[in-house]
Amino acid sequence: MSPDGVSIRLWSWQATSMTSILLALPWAGIIAFLLLIVKPVRRLTNITSLDPERAPSVGVIIPARNEAENIEECLASLTKSRYPNFEIIVVDDRSEDGTAELARTVPAGNAERLVVIDGEALPKGWLGKPWACQQGARATSADLLVFADADTTHGDRLLSRSITELQNENADLLNVLGFQVMESFWEYLVQPQIFLAVVFRHPDLERSARSSQWQDGVANGQFMLMPRTSYEAIGGHESVRDRVLEDLALAQTVKRHGRTFVIRIAMDDLRTRMYRSLTGMIAGWSRLIQMGAAQGQPLLASFGVVTVTTLCFWIVPPLVLMSTLAGFEGETLLIWSALVCGLSVGIHAAFLHFLGGPAYYAVFYPLGSFVVIYIMIRSKIRAGDVEWKGRRYKVSN
Repeated sequence: MSPDGVSIRLWSWQATSMTSILLALPWAGIIAFLLLIVKPVRRLTNITSLDPERAPSVGVIIPARNEAENIEECLASLTKSRYPNFEIIVVDDRSEDGTAELARTVPAGNAERLVVIDGEALPKGWLGKPWACQQGARATSADLLVFADADTTHGDRLLSRSITELQNENADLLNVLGFQVMESFWEYLVQPQIFLAVVFRHPDLERSARSSQWQDGVANGQFMLMPRTSYEAIGGHESVRDRVLEDLALAQTVKRHGRTFVIRIAMDDLRTRMYRSLTGMIAGWSRLIQMGAAQGQPLLASFGVVTVTTLCFWIVPPLVLMSTLAGFEGETLLIWSALVCGLSVGIHAAFLHFLGGPAYYAVFYPLGSFVVIYIMIRSKIRAGDVEWKGRRYKVSN
């Protein structure tokens, strides 16, 4: 090849590489966003115990429907708490799998008492979980109320740490985020991508909690702590009686009343496994997205945004890479798609590592993206009805 030919070939390769790099800038922007914009949630105060003379009474309320798989582990962890003055109220929401019977076999341990209540029939206008929480609040005279999901496990310091935080911040609502347990192939692929979407919508959860805009109230119902006075001042769960996403609605109600909402993290003292199977994840996230759309949650209602970004960022590049390797496309697309797929694997590996999962699952991220797309489409198609734990709810946008 002549010198001129070599120069042209070199120039062409440089132009191709530069074009590919420029086209990959949006993925580099994602990395910059995660490193520079996203703010980690602060950890709970690190304290082991409280002075019994200064410890307010606490009622831990566990609404439970068809939680036979989880209830014993949840209660066993709670009864080991070092907090000196607490009781546990389990409200069985008419379970069909023996949840109440299993709950009654767990000894009270360090708790003052462990009571299992058979839930009353739903009054008109109420949904199951808000009604169960309301009954639990009525069943205790404690100064502080904790609402916790039955699929959570609690460290023995969690109550002491969270109550200290609530008092230090003079808060009306403290929401504690925990470690999301993942153990299966599909959990490692799907859960991080959905959590990543949450991070992009709310890169600073503490700022969202502090915001004067009540719509910015974002909460997770796995552990919510409130003074009884604050709970009653906002109307208790009666104020969110018809909301399937009662945790989000309760946080927004707190903010709407001009009260203080604080969010913290305790990955070492609170654990939960949201879903144990692919079908469970699809059904669970579809429900949340459907109800989020009906209740005006910007993240959960963003069908088009989530679908298009997932498709463009996580699905199209691997498809382009496979086609270029098969010889159907040009050199520019080959370099671009290889570069972008490498960046995407790196992003997912880092996020998986942050969530406590094995980073090598990131190489399979496109499979998780296809599932996310399916969840979004499914939730859109079935937007009128939600079925959850044997109950069907009618929703409207």
